[in-house]
Amino acid sequence: MITIDDVARLDLRVGTVRSARHHPDADRLLVLEVDLGEGEPRQLVAGIKTWYTPEGLVGRQVVVVANLQPATLRGVESRGMLLAVEDASGVCVLAPERPVAPGSKVR
Repeated sequence: MITIDDVARLDLRVGTVRSARHHPDADRLLVLEVDLGEGEPRQLVAGIKTWYTPEGLVGRQVVVVANLQPATLRGVESRGMLLAVEDASGVCVLAPERPVAPGSKVR
């Protein structure tokens, strides 16, 4: 179990995918440039290639863990984590029900 303080430490923000491409060295990963309202887009690496095409993600809004420590995945730096849900029919990225400003906080 975690406390409300643990949840409060998460910086969840809505971002808009500006570009997406296949990871050069991984079969299941996509590399995304996501606008989180910071001036420069953030690069994220996400294991969603089985369910999404790069062109199908551009322009979509997604929920991102913005304060996750950067990690290098197969040689490509990821500066956040895209949130998704998985059930028997596959994976679905989490998104707001209507368009919101990039960088909006999830509360």
